[in-house]
Amino acid sequence: MFRTNLSDLYAFVCFLICWVGYTWFADYARRDSRSIMVAMHDLRLLWMRRMLKRDVRIGDVNILGVANRSVMLLVTTTVFIMAGLVAIMGALDRARELVSGLAFAVQASREMWEIKMLVMILIFTYAFFKFMWSLRQFNYSLQLLGTAPLHNEPDSPDWETFPKRASRVISLAVDSFNRGVRAYYFGLAALGWFIHPWVLGLSSIWIVLVLYRREFRSHTLKTLTAEEGDPFGGKQAPK
Repeated sequence: MFRTNLSDLYAFVCFLICWVGYTWFADYARRDSRSIMVAMHDLRLLWMRRMLKRDVRIGDVNILGVANRSVMLLVTTTVFIMAGLVAIMGALDRARELVSGLAFAVQASREMWEIKMLVMILIFTYAFFKFMWSLRQFNYSLQLLGTAPLHNEPDSPDWETFPKRASRVISLAVDSFNRGVRAYYFGLAALGWFIHPWVLGLSSIWIVLVLYRREFRSHTLKTLTAEEGDPFGGKQAPK
């Protein structure tokens, strides 16, 4: 029993180090490096500068509206997941019985199962708060868009500063959304904890590698940052 608890502790510490460490690395330590988040912020700044020169801005409002609906979908999904997890807490013995039927699943006490379920609930509670804050920030962005100088007012005091403020607010909303999605990734890793503690540790490391590949080394990033005239970032065009 002691060894099992010790393995759970090591695996959970590995899980926290992977999640917190990667968040610090991706969101703070590498802010000046080439990443999808940095590339997209530059594109949002360009978007806002070009928007100021347009007379009709319905398309720009629609873009933010689509982003709003995407976040709202995940808010609703997260609520359903949290409700399902709470329901499982009420039928914990049945859940333990189902998992114990797996030959490769480690046997854990009811107390350990309760801790694991509480961790899962906390993960998706965190995701819910991040998605809700992202939703509010997107709403602020829509209101900010309504204060943009008109296309025939280049002498407006905020003509130069508006694109920076607007793109920054939108990027903050996307940052919150990205952290909520990241919680989903690590929530999937936490599912491995119910099978074996070391599955949690290995899944956490694998999630970090997947996220790093997509945010810092993906073909999408190379395409976004490609030089003009080289739309595929030096890669062959997809077939």
